[in-house]
Amino acid sequence: MAPSDSASRTGRPRASSRETLAEAACELFLERGYAETSVSDITNRAGVSRSSFFNYFASKGDILWAAFDERIDAAASALTVGDEPVRAVIEAIAGGFAPDSLALAVANADAMGIADELVRERAIRQARLARAIAEWLTRSGADRLTAEVQAAALAGAVLAAVWEWADAGPGRTQLAAFLMQALNVASRGAPVASRGEVRQLRVVARAEDFEDALAFYRDVVGMPQAEAYEGEGGARVAILDAGRATLELSNPAQVELIDRVETDGRHSDRIRIALEVDDTAAVQERLADAGAEVEASARVTPWRSLNARVRGKAGLQLTLFQELGPEPQSGDEGSLA
Repeated sequence: MAPSDSASRTGRPRASSRETLAEAACELFLERGYAETSVSDITNRAGVSRSSFFNYFASKGDILWAAFDERIDAAASALTVGDEPVRAVIEAIAGGFAPDSLALAVANADAMGIADELVRERAIRQARLARAIAEWLTRSGADRLTAEVQAAALAGAVLAAVWEWADAGPGRTQLAAFLMQALNVASRGAPVASRGEVRQLRVVARAEDFEDALAFYRDVVGMPQAEAYEGEGGARVAILDAGRATLELSNPAQVELIDRVETDGRHSDRIRIALEVDDTAAVQERLADAGAEVEASARVTPWRSLNARVRGKAGLQLTLFQELGPEPQSGDEGSLA
């Protein structure tokens, strides 16, 4: 029986042929340039047949992307058939991703003469991932415009992270760190200088029962965990993504008005956390089931929002509010309690 191409010509098992071809391609791209390297050049250098090349790759342009494409395909499949949070699926793309021929090509794009080709191939992968994310977001209730914009931002974050990771020297750090940073930027939007100098509002809360509070706000309220750190002496912190942040300053008269509207006069804390949600009543019920104390049930306010007030974990007082939009013609959405 004749030995296989890969075994007879390279002494390597067939399973390594894809990697062998990618290594040969990178060597040739550095030596001759991308445009001057043919598929035949690559197969000759790798010691495999031309037919073996096309068993793995559709074109020369695909050769650097094989490992990354597998991760994109896995993410798209998970978004299509599963109900795992979209951010978790995206973060999994970076899990264990080692420096490979793609990272080498990105870092040496000019030397290889491959910069334009990488831009084209990057756009293809970004569009493929964005399409899968948009479909997931649409199934989860987002309108088409929101889904398309958010998906484009998240998919763009993935590819931007790969580029930054490669340029920084992929052997010196993990792709996951760059991806988390990129996803955080995509989630909150780019800062605009004219809006002020503060880039983020972060509320810091002390939680005596850290695990209980983390599970409540991350899993029940629905704030994805963006970062987490541990320090000496058992110190722990988790940073949760709460969407867009604003600081609302109110004078005493306004605070009294809000207290009358939301709670029939029950005093609010000096600092209260307000969370905009899609369905105040449903979120109120979910939080109560998880151990939150309902201080005031959902009610319509004079400014057309549906507000509820609860006492959450770590002692935080939460206002849940849902914007209702203009007054309906029928006037059947209720009145102040």
